[in-house]
Amino acid sequence: MRNSQITRKTNETDITLSLKLDGSGIGQIDTGVGFLDHMLTLFARHGNFDLTVCCKGDVEVDDHHSVEDIGICLGAAFSEALGHMAGICRYGNIILPMDEALILCATDISGRSHLEYNLNIPTEKVGVFDTQLVEEFFQAFVRHANLTLHLRQLSGSNSHHIIEGTFKAFARVMREAVSMDPAMEGRIPSTKGVL
Repeated sequence: MRNSQITRKTNETDITLSLKLDGSGIGQIDTGVGFLDHMLTLFARHGNFDLTVCCKGDVEVDDHHSVEDIGICLGAAFSEALGHMAGICRYGNIILPMDEALILCATDISGRSHLEYNLNIPTEKVGVFDTQLVEEFFQAFVRHANLTLHLRQLSGSNSHHIIEGTFKAFARVMREAVSMDPAMEGRIPSTKGVL
C-alpha cells in the first residue's frame, strides 16, 4: 500500500499525519506554523506525495516543539510506508536552483540515521519563523526515517529562497529514492539483504 498513518500526542503537541508515497502531490497542512505549512505543502507537491498534517502545539511558547515533532512524525511515516523497502531505488540526489540559491541534496535510505547539514541561512527569522528550526526539523526526520540525508548550500543570500530550495530539493530526492526500480524486481537494494 505504501501508506502510513501516524499519531503523536505529548504535553507539547498533538499531531495526526497521513502519507501516501504514490500520490498526486496533494498537501493538506495545518501545523499552526505558517512558514512550515508553506514548506510542507510544496514538499508534497514536488515529491508527488499525498500528505495530511494537523498539529495542535504550544506555539504560544515557541514553534520548536511543533516543528521538531512534525519532523519526527514525517520520518516515522516514511519508515512505516516503505516497510521492508524491497524494490525501491534507495538513492536520490539533485542540485536545485531557487533564484540565487543553489541547493545540493542527496539521500540514501540505508537504515542508518545521519544528517549532514550545511546551510548558511543569513537571518535568524523568516517572518516570525525561527530559521534554526530548519535543522531541528531535518534532524528529527532523519532519526525517525532511518536514512542518510545531505543538505548543502552551494550559493544563496535570501533566507526564504535557501529554505524553500532545500525543501523542494528534499522532496525531489525523496521521490526519487522511494520510487520503485523495475530492475530490482522486488529485491532489497543491498548486498546485506536488509536495509
